[in-house]
Amino acid sequence: MHDTAGAAAKASRDGARIRKRLLTAVFLSTATASSTFLAPAFGQQYAFNQVVIEGNQLVDNATILGFAGIRRGEALTQAGLNDAYQGLVRSGLFETVEIVPQGGQLVIRVKEYPIVNVINFEGNRRLKDEDLAKVVRSQARRVYSPSMAEADAAAIAEAYQARGRIAATVTPKLIRRSGGRVDLAFEITEGRVIEIERLSFVGNRAFSDRRLRQVLETKQAGLLRNVIQRDTFVPERLELDKQLLRDFYLARGYIDIQVSDASGEVARERDAVFVSFSIREGRQYRFGNITTVSEVAGVDAGEFGALSRVRSGVPYSPVVVENTIARMENLALRKGLNFVRVDPRITRNDRDGTLDLEFALVRGERVFVERIDIEGNTTTLDQVIRRQFRSAEGDPFNPREVRQSAERIRALGFFSDAQVDARPGSASDQVVVDVNVEEQPTGSLSLGASYGVDAGVGLNIGFSESNFLGRGQAFSVAISSGADDTSSSISITEPAFLGRDLSLSLGAFYDLTKQKNAIYDTANVGLRTALSFPVGELSRLEIRYGLSKNTLKNYRGRDVNGDGTIDPVTERNPTLVAEAAREGEITSAIGYTFSYDTRIGGLSPDRGVVLRFSQDYAGLGGDAKYISSALQALGERSVLNEEVTLRAIFEAGAISPLGGYNTRVTERFFGNGKIRGFEGNGIGPRDQVTGDALGGNFYAVARFEADFPIGLPEEYGLSGGVFMDVGSVWGLKGNVVDAAGAPIDTGFNPRAAVGVSVLWDAPIGPLRFNFSRALKKETYDREQRFDLTISTQF
Repeated sequence: MHDTAGAAAKASRDGARIRKRLLTAVFLSTATASSTFLAPAFGQQYAFNQVVIEGNQLVDNATILGFAGIRRGEALTQAGLNDAYQGLVRSGLFETVEIVPQGGQLVIRVKEYPIVNVINFEGNRRLKDEDLAKVVRSQARRVYSPSMAEADAAAIAEAYQARGRIAATVTPKLIRRSGGRVDLAFEITEGRVIEIERLSFVGNRAFSDRRLRQVLETKQAGLLRNVIQRDTFVPERLELDKQLLRDFYLARGYIDIQVSDASGEVARERDAVFVSFSIREGRQYRFGNITTVSEVAGVDAGEFGALSRVRSGVPYSPVVVENTIARMENLALRKGLNFVRVDPRITRNDRDGTLDLEFALVRGERVFVERIDIEGNTTTLDQVIRRQFRSAEGDPFNPREVRQSAERIRALGFFSDAQVDARPGSASDQVVVDVNVEEQPTGSLSLGASYGVDAGVGLNIGFSESNFLGRGQAFSVAISSGADDTSSSISITEPAFLGRDLSLSLGAFYDLTKQKNAIYDTANVGLRTALSFPVGELSRLEIRYGLSKNTLKNYRGRDVNGDGTIDPVTERNPTLVAEAAREGEITSAIGYTFSYDTRIGGLSPDRGVVLRFSQDYAGLGGDAKYISSALQALGERSVLNEEVTLRAIFEAGAISPLGGYNTRVTERFFGNGKIRGFEGNGIGPRDQVTGDALGGNFYAVARFEADFPIGLPEEYGLSGGVFMDVGSVWGLKGNVVDAAGAPIDTGFNPRAAVGVSVLWDAPIGPLRFNFSRALKKETYDREQRFDLTISTQF
C-alpha cells in the first residue's frame, strides 16, 4: 500500500516535470519565432543586379534613379528601399510609386502626374480671371502638383477674405484628358461680403467711441454698405488701426497709451464681424518747464532755444517735439555745425501730470553718407526720390533726417510701399542709405455728374496724372458742363523747379457762364503761370501772372413791359450796355498770395488757424487797370472731447480802379456762396427795373458755424450743424442808375441769415444740406431757403 502510494507520488512528480519542460520548450520556440518576426526590417540585405523601371513616359530612367538614390549592384537594407520610395514621392512628379524586390532584380513602378493643359476658374464673379491668375502658382504646360493646387486654392480664398468674403471656399478639381493631360479647375463659392457690424472700444474714457471711430481706417457698415469698401473685415488692417489710435492719443498728451488688443469675432451665422479694441489710456500729460542746453563748446543754447515752438501748459505732442528738433538741427547745418545733434530729455512729473523737456545740443558721431541706393522704381526717375533727401553723398549722416525723408517719399503718393534704411558702408564712418519702393498707379480718368441748387445738373470729365512721365509732375485736363456754365482747363505743375522747393505751374482755361439773376453771359479765356515757395515753416508765398480776355456777351435786357420786345433804353441797364460794348478788352495782371496755416505743423490737433492774403495788379499792358485784394481768415477748434467743432470764417475783398478805369461785371464781387440764405448773385447792387445783378467793388462776410453729432449711428455718416452768416456786397464807382434812370443802391447794407445743416459724409464727397432763413435783407434781394453743396476744406 505504501509502495503503491509512493509510486503514485513519484509518477505525479515526474508528470509535472515533463509538463514544465514541454511548456518551457513551447515558450522558447514561440519567443524565437516572435523575435524573428519582430526583428527590425533593416536587418535584411538586398543586392540587385538589375533595376527595371516601369510606367514612366515623360521622366527618363536616370532621373528616376537619381531621385531614388539607387546604384546597380549596391547592397540595400529595407530602410534604404524606404528612403528610395520617399525620394521618389518627394519629387512631386509621380502620382503613385511602388518598389518591388524580385530576386536579383528591383522593379520600380511609377505613375506620373499628368501635365496641366489649362487652368480654369469657375464660379468667380467678384474677381476676374486675370486677377486670380496672378495669385496661383500652378501653370499650364507644367506637371500637376496636388500640394501646389491646394496652396493655390488657399491663396485664392485669402484674396477673397481680403475683400471681406470670409466664407469663400475654393476646391481644386481635375478633369482628365487624353495624352496624360488634365484641366485644372478651381471651383469657387464666393459667399457674401462679411461686413463690420460694430466697432467697439474697451477702456476709453477721455474720448467716446464715436470720436475714436473717426480715427480708424476701418469703418462700420452703414446705409451704403454695398458701395463703401472700408467696412469689410481685413485682419491686416487692424494693425494700422492700432497705430492710428496710438498716434491719436500721443498727439493729445496720453504718453502711456496702450492698444493691447484688436480682435474680430465672426458672428455665428458668418454674416458679420464684431471688432473690438482694448485700450489703456493712462492720464494726460502737459508740457512743464522747457529748457535748452548746449554741451558743445562755442554753441549758444539761447539762439537755438528761440526756435522752440513748445509751450508750457499745452498737451504733450511728439510732433511738436520732432518739429522743434528738426528746426534746431537745420539751424546747426546753416551755421556749419556738422555732427551736432539735438537730444530731447524728458523728465516725468507724475504728481502734477507734466513733462519737463530739455533740448540738449550734443556732439554726435562723425558718420557720413557714403551713397544713396534706390531700387524698385521702374517709372519714377531717381531724381524725384533723391530730391526728398536734404542730404547727399558725402554729407554728415543724420538719422532723423533719414526718417523725415522716408515720410516725404511716402507722402508723394507715387508708391504703395516705401522703405528707407541705413546700413554700414565700406568704412566705419560711412553709411549707405537704401531706398526700396513699390510703385502704384498715379493717373486717373474721371467721368461723373454734379448737382447744385444754383448750378443744376452738370457733367464732368477729366484726366489727371500726379507723376507725369515719371518726373513727379502733375498734369491735368478737365471739362465740365452744367446748366448755366461750361468750363475747361489744362495745367501742368513742376513741384521742384530748378531742383529746389519751388512749385512752377502753367495752365490755360476757358469758361463760358450764363449768369444767374442776370440776362447776360460771360466768357473768360486765358493763360496763367505761378511760382510757389515756402517762406516759413507754416507759411507759403505764391507769385503769379495771368493774361486773359473777359467778355460780357449776349446782353439781352428784359421785357419789362411785356410787349414782346425789349427797348434798348428803358429795358436795359446802362452800365451793362456800356460794359458789353467794351468787347475784346485784355487783362494782364501780376499778383501774389501769402498763406499761413498752423495745421501744417500739427502744433495743436484740436484747433487751427488759417490766413490768406492776396493781391493782383492789372496794368502790365492790356486794358484793365485796377488792384484787387482779398483776405481770408479761419479759426476752428474742437471742444467737448472733440465731438463738436466750432468755426469762424472771415472773408473780404476790394477792387480799386486806377487811372479812371471802370471795373466790369466780370471783375467785380458778387458774394456767391459766401452768405447762405441768398441765391447766387442774390445780394448787392441791382437794377430793380431789369433785375440784373451788377456786383460790387467790395464785399465782406463773417460766418460762424458749429458741427456736432445728432445721435444717429456714425456709420451713416450723418451729423448736424448750425450757422449764422453776416455780410454784404457794395460799392460802384460813379453815378450808377437803373434802366429807368433812378439811382441804384450801392451802399453798405449788411445782410444776415441763420440756419441748420445736415452733413453727410457720402462716397462722392462730403455733402452739406443747408436750411436757412434771412434775418436781414433788402427788398430786391433773392432768398434761397435750401441749398445743397459739396463741402470743401478751407
